[in-house]
Amino acid sequence: MIVRDFNKLKNSDRAVSDAKWTSVRMLLADDGMGFSFHITTLEAGSEHTFHYKHHFESVYCMSGRGSITDLATGQTHEIRPGVMYALNLHDRHTLRAEEELVMACCFNPPVTGTEVHREDGSYAPVAETA
Repeated sequence: MIVRDFNKLKNSDRAVSDAKWTSVRMLLADDGMGFSFHITTLEAGSEHTFHYKHHFESVYCMSGRGSITDLATGQTHEIRPGVMYALNLHDRHTLRAEEELVMACCFNPPVTGTEVHREDGSYAPVAETA
């Protein structure tokens, strides 16, 4: 059994920050679960374009308000507490935080914790980060 406390991890090396967001990696690849689990906070007023070409991601909004735009279709969806979205087609997207957004995120394959977003908004394939 794995038990971790977000309140302790948020001040550890499992808290990764970049351009107006912080992701606390609760589970990583080396935990052997087949997915990684993160609590990610996006600053109010921030905008982020991501394209997880090598990962699937599902996200559940716990607090805050914002929107997500599918850049292939131009369709925009409201993000608010209780809304989940899944990037099942490696969807290139822009996420906007009107208020601070706190999101629970799962990645498959799991991230290792050392990833950084590349210029195109993606993480490197797992083989490159291993």
